[in-house]
Amino acid sequence: MHIHILGICGTFMGGIAAIAKSLGHKVTGADTNVYPPMSTQLAELGINLTQGYDPAQLDPAPDLVIIGNALSRGNPAVEYVLNSQLRYTSGPQWLAEQVLHDRWVLAVSGTHGKTTTSTMLAWILDYAGLKPGFLIGGIPQNFDCSARLGESPFFVIEADEYDTAFFDKRSKFVHYRPRTLVINNLEYDHADIFPDLAAIQRQFHHLLRMVPSNGLVLSPEDTVAVKQTLDMGCWSERQSYGSDWQAELLNADGSAFTVLYQQQALGTLHWGLSGQHNVENGIMAIAAARHVGVPINIAIEALAEFIAPKRRMELKAEINKIKVYDDFAHHPTAINTTLQGARAQAKLGRVIAVLEPRSNTMRMGVHEATLPAALALADYVYLYEEQNAKGSLHTLHQALAPKATLSHDIEYLVRVLTEQAQPNDTIVIMSNGSFASIHDKLIKALHNKWKGHD
Repeated sequence: MHIHILGICGTFMGGIAAIAKSLGHKVTGADTNVYPPMSTQLAELGINLTQGYDPAQLDPAPDLVIIGNALSRGNPAVEYVLNSQLRYTSGPQWLAEQVLHDRWVLAVSGTHGKTTTSTMLAWILDYAGLKPGFLIGGIPQNFDCSARLGESPFFVIEADEYDTAFFDKRSKFVHYRPRTLVINNLEYDHADIFPDLAAIQRQFHHLLRMVPSNGLVLSPEDTVAVKQTLDMGCWSERQSYGSDWQAELLNADGSAFTVLYQQQALGTLHWGLSGQHNVENGIMAIAAARHVGVPINIAIEALAEFIAPKRRMELKAEINKIKVYDDFAHHPTAINTTLQGARAQAKLGRVIAVLEPRSNTMRMGVHEATLPAALALADYVYLYEEQNAKGSLHTLHQALAPKATLSHDIEYLVRVLTEQAQPNDTIVIMSNGSFASIHDKLIKALHNKWKGHD
């Protein structure tokens, strides 16, 4: 079968392409942003890519068109598909019908930590020899791909609450029908498609309705929004972090902790991650792996070798004791937990936050009131906003004064950061976009400044 994927270069749709190719289909695709690393990964799979959405790419017609949720009515390729009555579907629907229908699905959901926790879980299962399939919305570093079909009944998936497609406004995750479900947390986000938190909770309720009675739901004990959602109906076994599962920190930064299940200490983990959020992510992954039969000691062994996915507090460089990190944080809670981890690691050094509030929710000003407190742990904050951006960061800039700088110029930010940086600083760059490659520019400038001191 010839499958053509519109919007192929996103991590999710690129994963769909890889799985479809492994099933023996001819796969082609198109996107407006055809660039590495996804373009390279797809090219290595022998998948031909088209730049843009000219309808000519659909002649001759493929057997099936899979349409990503970034595409909407008015897109020329979408209009051609509809007008020509080509067979089409969404990525989540295709995955459900072609891959997940007879698998033990382990789904990781929540506002924060989905990519990291799903990668942890896939790695634990793989380390245990279970050869799982997986589809992760990021770039895992323990694997050489973001998605694979797998060789066992088990399939780990990052379960996103964002909508499925222009023709299916349900959350992606309602297609997955998990047997093991992790709900890491639940906060208001995606203001471009959800009017309020209750609308998101309703989608999670739909997801809970699909978990079988012999399935398992893992969630935090003390998160009000999660408890409210579970109170709407849960028909499966439940375990929680904080009650059934606990972690006893051995190091304040979360780099070592003891795993407890039902008050019994079952092992100690020393790993390369930090932060309370990652401790909780790790416990959730251990608990989910236990549900499919992985002993806790094996899961701990696996996580001792775990490397965080790219852009999850990823250390990009260290120049003369100045550390530069890249992090995907784009919500006040994620920003705060990222900075907590940075502060714990920095010890006596300064923590400098560099933020591009790029998500639709950020640009709509939804988190304007909570961002100042989220950034409070930073010694200094650099804010970046494109010229003539829809939103405005002036209110946030004023709230953070005098320890903040607002700029519309990447080159200026790099220059000021380079001038101000000093040994023992921790610079955390946060954005869910490319941030105009500020990471590479800053690292190059720091290397030039500190030649001979690296």
